[in-house]
Amino acid sequence: MNISIFAARWNPYVAGALTGILAILSVAVTTLVIDKSMYLGASTTFVRAAGYVEQVVIPANVETNEYLKKNRPRVDWQMMVVIGIFVGALISARLGRSAKLETVPPIWKERFGTSATLRGVGAFIGGMILMFGARLADGCPSGHGLSGNMQLAVSGLLALVFFMVGGIITAHLLYKK
Repeated sequence: MNISIFAARWNPYVAGALTGILAILSVAVTTLVIDKSMYLGASTTFVRAAGYVEQVVIPANVETNEYLKKNRPRVDWQMMVVIGIFVGALISARLGRSAKLETVPPIWKERFGTSATLRGVGAFIGGMILMFGARLADGCPSGHGLSGNMQLAVSGLLALVFFMVGGIITAHLLYKK
């Protein structure tokens, strides 16, 4: 097999078309299999993964927590998609020889220095804020942006616009460019 085919960057139109096909298939297959349409998204997977951890530490909490009753900890197709995103990105980066271990990216180094601890704490806090917002909005940018817009939902378009505006404002505040 010629590995060089993996080294090239994907054409954004092809990647977008394949993502659209995946979104349509996710709705079609879940409607046929479980009689309920399910859309692309990732934030519920993280809630379910946290539920798994909580089952190990304090199992009684999972049984009494209304939110976790609604989002039962389980391995489902969405969790497999999230795992597939990670594994696929890793394989692609390795085959394309673009993978490198980097604790502090250059743009962070310029603005905040070389502390890997500061970078880790910043990433953790940012992740917590993003997850809180995703659950408050009842979905993540991929759920609202891809699936919501696929359905021509006004809420999906508004959510996507505000995700972008929030990201742009945050980037300007953090990096002053």
